[in-house]
Amino acid sequence: MSNLKQMMRDIEVEVEYTRSMIGKSAFDKRVMEAMSTVPRHEFIPSDVRAYAYTNGPVQIGYGQTISQPYIVALMTDLLEPEPEDIILEVGTGSGYQAAILSQLVTKVYSMEIIEPLSERAASLLHRHGYDNVECRVGDGYFGWPEHAPFDGIIVTAAAPSIPQPLVEQLRPGGRLVIPVSLSYYHQELIVVEKDEKRNISTRDVLGVAFVPLTGDHD
Repeated sequence: MSNLKQMMRDIEVEVEYTRSMIGKSAFDKRVMEAMSTVPRHEFIPSDVRAYAYTNGPVQIGYGQTISQPYIVALMTDLLEPEPEDIILEVGTGSGYQAAILSQLVTKVYSMEIIEPLSERAASLLHRHGYDNVECRVGDGYFGWPEHAPFDGIIVTAAAPSIPQPLVEQLRPGGRLVIPVSLSYYHQELIVVEKDEKRNISTRDVLGVAFVPLTGDHD
């Protein structure tokens, strides 16, 4: 079995293992197709590329990681992306999550506070033809107001609380998928939904472990 096929199988196994928590026994076929198409090894530094298709996080430098494939697939699935959607990603990191999203939506705006990571990811995304992704250096806690509202927002670092600017930039009917630090020892992946009347609801999905969302905010 190839490394990529093994990664896809590992995702399926973990979905089955966590089905009672995530409330589903399989991810959307479009999400799985994107996961099977994007070359994950291209977004991982050469010295750790041997771990590209293992079902775990990998260090990418500057104290940051590329999330495990299962978590990337889960967060993408929870976002419920549609082909015409405009998505904001907070935490570009390696660029891998943005590449996955780019296969599923019309446009991805991706923010990264660490400039060298943003520049590297933008170069990789362009080189591999993911041209519907626009990268920007900045504190994603405050979103990207010029392009709001967004059909969906995905945050790839743990925030101390749900950022109000991101909630405000979410289109009615949209979703925000974000890991939140509920305590020093516990993070929870949360789905925030804004209905057509702008009412907000939240749902805890799964305990997770992410690097913290950094920047000038509480």
